[in-house]
Amino acid sequence: MTPHDAAVRIGNCSGFYGDRLVAMREMLEGGELDYLTGDYLAELTMLILGRDRMKDASRGYAKTFLRQAEDCLGLALDKGVKIVANAGGLNPAGLAEALDKLGSGAKIAYVEGDDLLGRVQELGLGSPLTANAYLGAWGIARCLESGADVVVTGRVTDASVIVGPAAHHFGWARTDYDALAGAVVAGHVIECGTQATGGNYSFFTEIADMARPGFPIAEISSDGSSVITKHDGTGGAVSVGTVTAQLLYEITGGRYANPDVTARIDTAVLTRESSNRIGISRVKGEAPPPTSKVSLNSLGGFRNEFTLILTGLDIDAKAELVQKQFESWLPVRPAELDWTLVRTDKPDSPTEETASALLRCVARDSDANIVGRQFSSVAVELALASYPGFSLTAPPGHGAPYGVFTAGYVPVVEVPHIAVLPDGSRHDIAPAEDTRELEPLQQPDLPKTRPDEATIRVPLGTIAAARSGDKGGNANVGVWVRTDDEFAWLVHALTVDALKKLLPETRDLTVTRHVLPHLRAVNFVIEGILGQGVASQARFDPQAKGLGEWLRSRHIDIPETLIFQGDFT
Repeated sequence: MTPHDAAVRIGNCSGFYGDRLVAMREMLEGGELDYLTGDYLAELTMLILGRDRMKDASRGYAKTFLRQAEDCLGLALDKGVKIVANAGGLNPAGLAEALDKLGSGAKIAYVEGDDLLGRVQELGLGSPLTANAYLGAWGIARCLESGADVVVTGRVTDASVIVGPAAHHFGWARTDYDALAGAVVAGHVIECGTQATGGNYSFFTEIADMARPGFPIAEISSDGSSVITKHDGTGGAVSVGTVTAQLLYEITGGRYANPDVTARIDTAVLTRESSNRIGISRVKGEAPPPTSKVSLNSLGGFRNEFTLILTGLDIDAKAELVQKQFESWLPVRPAELDWTLVRTDKPDSPTEETASALLRCVARDSDANIVGRQFSSVAVELALASYPGFSLTAPPGHGAPYGVFTAGYVPVVEVPHIAVLPDGSRHDIAPAEDTRELEPLQQPDLPKTRPDEATIRVPLGTIAAARSGDKGGNANVGVWVRTDDEFAWLVHALTVDALKKLLPETRDLTVTRHVLPHLRAVNFVIEGILGQGVASQARFDPQAKGLGEWLRSRHIDIPETLIFQGDFT
């Protein structure tokens, strides 16, 4: 492996399984790249792939990646762009074999070892449907060293598909923690695709062209610093704001653990170099933790649901009547039966739709029959016997299985990490020798409180942006502002107690706040708000994607001098 001095240009063409299918071609045709990466895996995706593998043992990988490669692999070879993706899912060997059968002549390598399903009893991980440890980047780097044109992996961390090419390109050592941490941060920014270029962005109205945001690119230098950008002529934008948003996505505090390094998110400094070019520098790294996180997906049981439309007067009484009727008519009550009344109705409404509320009923049970046909039949049988105006948004289904995500932890020495090179040879990747227990950071020094001044009660989002997401049954909400003065107000105003008042659904939950001064941000981790994870659909917003926007919509007293209108670039 010969190290290089020039920055390596790494693009991304997928943020999830189901992302824009033509993005691979768009990225290859849109400009110069050294590597093209894709993230196809999420906690829910592993469950989906697990069910695929149960039906057909030869599957278990992201089929859309294979379609993209069939279309674009020849183009990538012609342009000298190497492809790295975690699309192998539960079967990277099967995907590598399928890629080889395309007949492109590309050298295909893969990384495996993450699948611990055969050892769950030995490792004390229960009896899950899938059990996959999060691997790091060194297997990818070894595959690239062998001359591979395409590297596919199973469950590596999202950033590893970016860190691996950078580590190979520069010849980094395993203890080059600052450089590795910088690459992890760059990878974290671009791995979710267009979320770094304006997608899911609070201040989207400030972006001139959101019709079709381009996918992001990280230009990573030998010291780990980077520039986040996108191809010229593509939609969306790369700004301090869009990059900050993605930095706060699905993290906890200032330490962001990966298998190869713990990146200090709290040390990252963002600078605007020019239009659509944002620099990230000064990221510090520490030794990785001594344990590997394991994604465990289990069959939680079966669920069914229906939604009733309640129109006009006496909404509460109508909801009470139908709930009592439905529960008394059920042959067997499910283990869980949740009702949610959403008061979307308005008095004296000029349209029927805006005069109506929604009543949602969700049932879960370990017995498919209890939430199956007999559950659905009762909902239909009420049609002529309940409240006036009885209506369903759609006939209820027959019930379906749902998954439960939990995280396990095992010592890194217990997790195989194997690079399978294009010639079929297998190379073990040693676990990290230098490790450090992951500990929370001490709270940083806070800016002085602002003097008392006149305030105005407006939505928090008048000056603050937010990004939220899911991690198992927990959710995080990162909130940040544009200026030092705004941060001096935010960090004292938006406390845990204030958040619980603004978001009453969090009132009885454990909430932890982390302060990130360099990003002018506070990040909240809300434990248990998503129940047993996204697949269980315990909430109206099961992935907590809208949680930050709900928070921004809540009214709070903000000093009049801070009300700001302008571009967040």
